[in-house]
Amino acid sequence: MFFEICYNQVKFICPHCNSETVSRSGKYKDKQRYICKSCNKAFTDFTNSATYNSKKPLDKWLKYAKCMIAGYSIRKSAEIVGINIATSFFWRHKILDCIKSFFGVGSVEGLIEADEVFFAESFKGTKPSKMTRKPRKRGKQVKKRGISNEQVCIATAIDRQGNLIMELLCKGRMTHQELERLYEGRIGDNSILCTDSHKSYIQLTKDFSLDHKRIKRGKHKEGVYHIQHINAVHSKLKKWMNRFNGVATKYISNYMYWFK
Repeated sequence: MFFEICYNQVKFICPHCNSETVSRSGKYKDKQRYICKSCNKAFTDFTNSATYNSKKPLDKWLKYAKCMIAGYSIRKSAEIVGINIATSFFWRHKILDCIKSFFGVGSVEGLIEADEVFFAESFKGTKPSKMTRKPRKRGKQVKKRGISNEQVCIATAIDRQGNLIMELLCKGRMTHQELERLYEGRIGDNSILCTDSHKSYIQLTKDFSLDHKRIKRGKHKEGVYHIQHINAVHSKLKKWMNRFNGVATKYISNYMYWFK
């Protein structure tokens, strides 16, 4: 739905141009229709939603959403809802796309913990002819030790209010330029950044004029400064991701928003 609730009044917004000059324009297939006076385009409460242009009834979508909340697989969800597996996969990512659009990247402020977590790059579901490397056998992990281009980096930041940024950043080791592109305009002024000893954060805090508290290797806490919250988030994320038996890298951003 495209509306805002302000002072107990519903204010409708055009999904095409974000104009508020909207008026009702009859009904279409039992759905309220609206017309935008700015761009002259029509829309309903479901325009650009996950169910937009779907031929399946809304109750099936709601049942499918409950399957996702319960953590059921694509195959089991398809059986419960009464759709085929391809449709189940498509619905999952339509819902996740909407979640991603709703949340946005987010922002953090105050006392912030920042770190990164790595997952093996996956071409799950991709034909071997379109892959940039030879496929790995099921269950086999990356061949190279440490951080390499066989892994993708998820940059993460969390503040003490619980605001969370979690984004696919790059392949392999990150640079301060990549961090700056992600965090520019998303870290509050006068914030304090707590990180490990990674050098990229040193340059980031200098360029953003932030206080920087580096937790030395082997230490877990220095007064109120630590990165225990971000480490706990990464631990929960890895356990949560395990139930999917591997996620293709091209879809991993959607799963980050699902986790958030």
